Amino acid sequence: MEIILAVSFFVTLALGIPVAFCLGLTTLIALIFLGNVPLHLIPQRMFTGMDSFPIMAVPFFILAGELMNSAGITDRIVRFSTVLVGSIRGGLAHVNIVASMFFAGISGSAVADTAALGSILIPAMKKDGYDKTFSAAVTSASSVIGPIIPPSIPVVIFALVGSVSVGGLFLAGVVPGVLIGLGLMCVAYVISRKKDYGTKRPLPSFREFLISLWGAIIPLMMPIIIMGGILSGIFTPTEAAAVAVAYALLVGHLILRTIKLIDLPKIFFKSMLTTSTILFVMACANSLSWILSTEQIPQTLANVVSGISDNPYILLLLLNLILLVVGCFLEGIASIIIMVPILYPIAMHAGIHPLHFGSIVVTNLMIGLITPPLGLCLFVVCSVANVDFVKLVRSIWPFLFVEVAALAVVTYFPQIVLFIPHYFGFN
Repeated sequence: MEIILAVSFFVTLALGIPVAFCLGLTTLIALIFLGNVPLHLIPQRMFTGMDSFPIMAVPFFILAGELMNSAGITDRIVRFSTVLVGSIRGGLAHVNIVASMFFAGISGSAVADTAALGSILIPAMKKDGYDKTFSAAVTSASSVIGPIIPPSIPVVIFALVGSVSVGGLFLAGVVPGVLIGLGLMCVAYVISRKKDYGTKRPLPSFREFLISLWGAIIPLMMPIIIMGGILSGIFTPTEAAAVAVAYALLVGHLILRTIKLIDLPKIFFKSMLTTSTILFVMACANSLSWILSTEQIPQTLANVVSGISDNPYILLLLLNLILLVVGCFLEGIASIIIMVPILYPIAMHAGIHPLHFGSIVVTNLMIGLITPPLGLCLFVVCSVANVDFVKLVRSIWPFLFVEVAALAVVTYFPQIVLFIPHYFGFN
């Protein structure tokens, strides 16, 4: 059965069939080979996969991100980031990275960050003397931070699939996201100094700082409200997502007045398309997960991997290699839905903390967004910046190396990931 499932999935994927349909067709083929299982179990399992109250957090967070993007908050975040780090050598490259870290708390989507920030910062960097390919590489590399720092849609998906605390996973993503951001800034500084990129900018005055902070405080309050509400117990993660929508609508329509009522149908429709894609993948993956569980494939794989070594460091290395390879060929959310039920028993057998494992999985698969051949963020930034894909891949290697190094630190020093969740009582 393992061979049938693997061949069915990879053949359909190689044919260019969308991932959701690959999962559904693989399930159908498996049931046909089993012979004695009624096919109506497929739609039944698909419905079961979506029949969960916490899943409501996904469409709400997507809608909140769309509303904040439509409200035009990108310029405010860029201005605030410029005041903070624009005077450092390679200023606009650092602005790009820091803005991605701030933007992470609003959209939770790497692709959205790439498109929104790239359309503003890449032309500005070109005008300031930066190489176009370098500008595109910085933008795509920093966008990886988006789904790692809370709130994050992939983290919500992992929490649902792995039955792990959403709040704990949100907190576990803070240090990895900041660590990657600082690493990228170091690389950007070295390259900018070597190639004499950027114009020397004076240090901002305290008045400029206050003005930019006042402009950015409205969008930056959203992650504070979300995390504060969850950690204080005022509302659940699902309710927090709904509050985020209400806050985004309030900011866009009543405070900034950049969203008109006539704009809402377009925003709702775009959010609906994104949500339906994710939920359809989840529904089809749930039917395949039922087949995997019935055939005890995760347990078999766990025994095989565990048989290689009982050393947790070796097992962590194997898990990272598997996830990095998967991330090169599959989109992050689809990878989480498919791989977590398989790899989770291995991680638990090795004594890896669930929050630590979640951080490893999300960081791994988000790095996959800038690794060919899939590399969704690479293709998005190629379109935004009009750069050659091959040249972009060559330019992104220093940044990719730093992100993998940060992943190694996150993997082998769990205490730096877990100390914030533990401080807030997530044990």
